Amino acid sequence: MKSEKMKNQLSTIQSLIYEIRNHKVMLDSDLAKLYEVEVKVLNQAVKRNINRFPIDFMFQLSDNEWDSLRSQIVTSNSKGGRRYLPYAFTEQGVSMLSSVLNSDKAIEINIAIMRIFVKIRQIASQETSKIDEIKELRQILLLHINHTDKCFGEHNKKINQIIEVLNNLLEQPKQDKDPIGYKLQKNK
Repeated sequence: MKSEKMKNQLSTIQSLIYEIRNHKVMLDSDLAKLYEVEVKVLNQAVKRNINRFPIDFMFQLSDNEWDSLRSQIVTSNSKGGRRYLPYAFTEQGVSMLSSVLNSDKAIEINIAIMRIFVKIRQIASQETSKIDEIKELRQILLLHINHTDKCFGEHNKKINQIIEVLNNLLEQPKQDKDPIGYKLQKNK
């Protein structure tokens, strides 16, 4: 039962991670809900400890970023009662939040969030590794063709077809790079 609760919690957290300015981030309002505090309380804690939150840990969204994100997460056209634009926290910023929000809930949620960010990095590194393997295989095949005689014409023709398929795989657009504000897709 506890495992199912953790899976649900991790799934919920993963759905709250967005890509903005080429960073995986979480919004202050989403973090406040997870930590079970008001957004105002979270942001006040951050402001009291602002030296712990450099620009690569936290940044405020621009009007355009907020409008784009809001259209993706289907919120109202107003700022939802907000008088300022939301803050976005990178993985390091979320980690730093646990030091300024010192509660059992903050610690529990931070651990879950860190697990999600690690999972995202693992998935990204696996994709990079696969691309590197394809490039290496293509190079080996090209070298093979260059070092064989013309008497292997039919054999080399098949290798050229394989190389063409590998080239097509490498040229496919990355599907994990979503425009600003798109939520990460859940693995089902």
